Amino acid sequence: RNADPMCSFGDWAALSDVVDEQTANYLKTEVSDGIIAPGYTPEALAILSQKKSGSFIVLEADPKFKNPAGEIDFREINGCVFAQRGHGDKLITPDMMKKNISTKNKDLPEGAVRDQVLATVAIKYTQSNSVGYAINGMMIGVGAGQQSRVDCVKLAGRKVTTWWMRQHPKVLGLQFKADVKRQARVNARVRYIEGMAEMTDIERETWAQQFTTVPEPLTPADFEEHMKKLDGVVISSDAFFPFRDSIDTCIKYGVKYIAQPGGSVQDEGVTEACDQYGMVQCHHGMRLFHH
Repeated sequence: RNADPMCSFGDWAALSDVVDEQTANYLKTEVSDGIIAPGYTPEALAILSQKKSGSFIVLEADPKFKNPAGEIDFREINGCVFAQRGHGDKLITPDMMKKNISTKNKDLPEGAVRDQVLATVAIKYTQSNSVGYAINGMMIGVGAGQQSRVDCVKLAGRKVTTWWMRQHPKVLGLQFKADVKRQARVNARVRYIEGMAEMTDIERETWAQQFTTVPEPLTPADFEEHMKKLDGVVISSDAFFPFRDSIDTCIKYGVKYIAQPGGSVQDEGVTEACDQYGMVQCHHGMRLFHH
């Protein structure tokens, strides 16, 4: 949810463990259409069965499930069929993040390894080209389906900026009217971060009606000062970074740790860029291209 707060509808929760009562109570207040998990405690099932007046979809995952098509994924376009080996059997592990650190800085804490695994799992199922940013065990930006990798980095980075700036004192201090609903507040905060100057006159007037006091705009200095405080972010890419431009870009979003398969003729130059910024980069060797 933090990776894209504007995605208000149509999302599901997927868990790898049995859902307990505490988790169910948390999900009870979240906007979501369904959940899939290996199992549910009776208390959790009772809570989730009442969500959305009983229309919330609750599925139990089958641990023995296998793709009927085997390892091959198929796509049909205008009568032509394309086949691609899937990624379902590719396990993303902490060990693969530690085995080939290509940078001079090899200080890779366990928390960063966890975030590398998380980000890599996320982009494993994301339309290529894709990159993902993670920190503290959560995704904070995903950029997918772009023709150039650096555009993925920029797209996801914009979402990282939104996530981080939502914690700026000016944003936290927005004075909403009591009747403004939760998702409307989220949307209003994001539009505030994106810039009041970017709004049309009509949009700005409508937006301002949600507040008891209309806020002052965020300034470039606000962004610069706050973004400098962000550090320790992980970025993972589903294929190699072909040029150093992605490194020069992601440093602006607090990136310290990089996970990518490597294999480019430009690997040496990209690693040199990482060294210049004091980053830690691993070449895990697992290409995760997905169309």
